[in-house]
Amino acid sequence: MITFLRSLFNSRIGLIVSFVFIVLVAISFAGADITGSMGSGSALGGSTVAEVGKHDISTEELSMRVNNQLDVQRRQMPGIDMTSFVNAGGFEDTLEQMINVRALEEFARSVGLGVSKRLVDGEIASIPAFNGPNGQFDRTTFLSVLAQRKVTEKQLRDDISADLFTRQMLVPVAGASRVPAAIARPYAALTLESRSGLVGFVPSAAMARGNPPTQAELDAYYKQNAARYTVPERRVIRYAPFGKAMLADKAKPTEAEIAAAYKADAAKYAASETRNLTQVILQDQNAARAFEAKVKAGTSFAAAAQQAGLEPATLAAQDRAKLTDLASKAVADAAFSAAQGAVTAPQRSGLGWHVVRVDAIQTIPAKSLDSVRAEITATLAKQKLDAAVADLAAKIEDAIADGATFDEVVKANGLQAVSTPPITSAGVDPDSPNFRPDPAFIRLIEPAFDAAVDDDPMVETIAQGEQYALSDVERIVPAAPRPLAQIRDQVVKAFELERASRQAKAIADAIVAKASKGVPLAQAISEAGVKLPAPESIGGRRMELTAGGQRVPPPLALLFSMVEKRTKRLEAPGKQGWFIVYLDKITPGDIASQPQLVASLQAEMTRVTGQEYVSQFANAAKAELGVKRNEKAAATLKRQLAGTDSVQ
Repeated sequence: MITFLRSLFNSRIGLIVSFVFIVLVAISFAGADITGSMGSGSALGGSTVAEVGKHDISTEELSMRVNNQLDVQRRQMPGIDMTSFVNAGGFEDTLEQMINVRALEEFARSVGLGVSKRLVDGEIASIPAFNGPNGQFDRTTFLSVLAQRKVTEKQLRDDISADLFTRQMLVPVAGASRVPAAIARPYAALTLESRSGLVGFVPSAAMARGNPPTQAELDAYYKQNAARYTVPERRVIRYAPFGKAMLADKAKPTEAEIAAAYKADAAKYAASETRNLTQVILQDQNAARAFEAKVKAGTSFAAAAQQAGLEPATLAAQDRAKLTDLASKAVADAAFSAAQGAVTAPQRSGLGWHVVRVDAIQTIPAKSLDSVRAEITATLAKQKLDAAVADLAAKIEDAIADGATFDEVVKANGLQAVSTPPITSAGVDPDSPNFRPDPAFIRLIEPAFDAAVDDDPMVETIAQGEQYALSDVERIVPAAPRPLAQIRDQVVKAFELERASRQAKAIADAIVAKASKGVPLAQAISEAGVKLPAPESIGGRRMELTAGGQRVPPPLALLFSMVEKRTKRLEAPGKQGWFIVYLDKITPGDIASQPQLVASLQAEMTRVTGQEYVSQFANAAKAELGVKRNEKAAATLKRQLAGTDSVQ
């Protein structure tokens, strides 16, 4: 359920470092509502779950971190909710991570390590979410992103500082973990080991059904397994979309606006002229006059330039303004006063003396209002529509800031409100499996699950500059088990399956007892008193079982953890029955057949050893500083997060 989270914790340094990673992921992916204190109180009271040295970890801070971890996990598993996350161990993992980080940070400070403001600044500047339009760090963007995510600059800096402290401690520790080849060699031989045996199966379905459960039995079973039947927290979300579609009619430009735009851009639509020119630039005025005279006397422009040791330059489609910028006003005036084919008298610019030949003249007639009406209308409509959407969004946000309610804003602005049924954070209605939310609404679910009922309505972006929505949490339905009356048949089946599983276990135990006394497994199974399938052969080479990262069947995994000539039982998934595994023979591996395995396993063992060094170093730091845990406060918070506080 939390593979991604556990893979982070189980990396070489990830077990200890770095809850700052969670904050940065939340920022980068527009993630969770990160709120809360970074620690409060000094006594190990009800608001503190752990005390690490002189640093307290409050329930508020832990709750914040758990929510942030869940948000990151949702990137890998969109359907996961808080109840599933907590039940899968996410709560304990997060608390342990926080304790480790705080212990290492305090220990680093105690031995004189430091983290400068400049180093923290560098880490912040390297976060892409804080880059401006030019791709570089932009403080305005930085502050805006933090404000959107409700993260203070101090919180972010404290987290980055803690991360840097722990890395200073742990990178050298993890790096000193090289495992000698002599240690890796016997493990390499173990990967080549082969095993063979038998597996039998006692299915729960083969057991007698028995009497229906009594009401008392059913009540007790339901209470013990309440988490199994718990519906995750659900929320009723109201939203009112608005954007360009609803404002299009109001953004049509009037005739007066079209005429005013035409007049404002009169120069753009006026008749214009461009010229194709050829020029040379000389540094001396007399030389320029001589060049002009030679060309006017009959020498070609190109030949005269070659004789002067120059290369003429061609200037295509020049207008007067462009040539003025390129050369000077005097050069442009002369070029645009000359007739086609004429050569101008030398004119000066910052580059020297220009002699220009007019090669061609293109005259562009003026454009009438009617000829550009469609172009102007489209441009004005877009400008007005963009402004109208921005103005409406600002108007709504201002109204919310002034205390207006969702209903008041909807009424004042003529919006159409929609209410969802109670849905989970995955957008699912457990009471109506066919419910499918509006695709545009999906973007509103995550921020709505980070808000509270009494929070102000929010303006959320659906498509930047195009569509927005006013969103509000109308009601929260806490996570709770479904009433037994609604799922009675389901609970009865589960009760009967568990009872059958216990009966199957008793039979499996009897078979194991016989096989352990030397009775062949096939005979012990046939004498079980219940018709069971005959045992089958299993086995293989250890290294082949996990090739390609495939999942090893549980009976086969058990076979490779047993002693030769022994028999063990193993529960099948979903209480479907019990496997009985017998290990007949172990064939040792020979590393001479695959010597490259030693180096490969040596590298893997070095990585694992680095993890252990890091873990033990963290344990030593905790022992040095002292860690006190408030188990009662932690258990209460866990129940609250999982939504099981009301289940007695």
